[in-house]
Amino acid sequence: MSASAQSGQQHLINNLDATSEGFDFLDLKAQFATIREEVIFSVLSVMESQKFILGDEVRLFEEEVAAMMSAKYAVGCASGSDALMLALMAAGIQTGDEVITTPFTFVATAGSIARLGAKPVFVDIDPDTFNIDVKQIESAVTSATQAIMPIHLFGLPADLDPILSLAKAKDIAVIEDAAQAIGAKYNGRYVGTIGTFGCFSFFPSKNLGCAGDGGLVTTEDAILADRLRLLRVHGSRKKYQHEIVGVNSRLDSLQAAILRVKLGHLGNWTSARQMLAMRYAELFEAYGLVGEVKLPHVADSGSEAVFNQFTIRSKKRDELRDFLRAAGIPSEIYYPVPLHLQPAFNYLGYGKGQFPESERACQEVLSLPIYPELSSARQVAVVRGISDFYKTRL
Repeated sequence: MSASAQSGQQHLINNLDATSEGFDFLDLKAQFATIREEVIFSVLSVMESQKFILGDEVRLFEEEVAAMMSAKYAVGCASGSDALMLALMAAGIQTGDEVITTPFTFVATAGSIARLGAKPVFVDIDPDTFNIDVKQIESAVTSATQAIMPIHLFGLPADLDPILSLAKAKDIAVIEDAAQAIGAKYNGRYVGTIGTFGCFSFFPSKNLGCAGDGGLVTTEDAILADRLRLLRVHGSRKKYQHEIVGVNSRLDSLQAAILRVKLGHLGNWTSARQMLAMRYAELFEAYGLVGEVKLPHVADSGSEAVFNQFTIRSKKRDELRDFLRAAGIPSEIYYPVPLHLQPAFNYLGYGKGQFPESERACQEVLSLPIYPELSSARQVAVVRGISDFYKTRL
């Protein structure tokens, strides 16, 4: 690092009021304060219309988010979990089929597979990116494999090219779990638009969050898009006539109206998250912590992360978290138990030690506050708190 860069970092540390007063891990009120009038106007417009299910707000949101990501088709649904399930259903996944994914993720990923009677087949993660280790996928493919479900975990793009190449050779679907990664790019293309399907969540804590649950599925295939629309409304195009067995998974107009407002700000919010991630990296270096903790890693220079979480690794994670909590500094653990060791998936027959990198990640990961409105002072407080912890352990 140059002397001028070091001087700049030290100036940042010395001139910020980095108190250790308690603050929230995620402050949604701060975001709402910046868009309050826009949101209220949009919500009241829906209330005045009294049209709450699908309709123009949902259609316009689908068109606008598709245009933002350069996707051909976007289909709104009730949640990110439903987005995964609908994509699997549209791909024809059924009882007895196998879908490859990783055990280091939120339960909805594998849960959506299991709900359809298919079998989640786990592959370990790359320890640097937390995403699926592409070198291990082919050995997990069997004659029953019908899809691969890579996860763009924490907003960091998975390495898709090897997955797409293998999927094409094996004639299997690729369903991107992009629940945490709207706006992220892989080799210049938006994640969620590269595989057979892309699945997104609009849970309030996501980079683009609604005021409850909401989800979306993207695809480049007109036939699959039509099937998704059919599936989300009980398999019906015409009232009381059902072509196939579907589900009730509609994005409602109120959520779509809120999301349309927020979509207009997403680019700036994404840039703010990326700036915060860069500042964290600078602060960790300035405090001499790079050797103590491991920072997030974006695998490819052509890729762009959106940092739904800023997740570090520490071999003393639990002690560190307790220390930070005592100092009023928030953090979260995503995720403390890998899916193959969850009771819900005991029936798969996996045991401890089968996916060592996923298990190790569960023992070491710690997510730090990162949201567009996070102040520089609070970032310094977070990193200073981590520095203080390691000073006490010398």
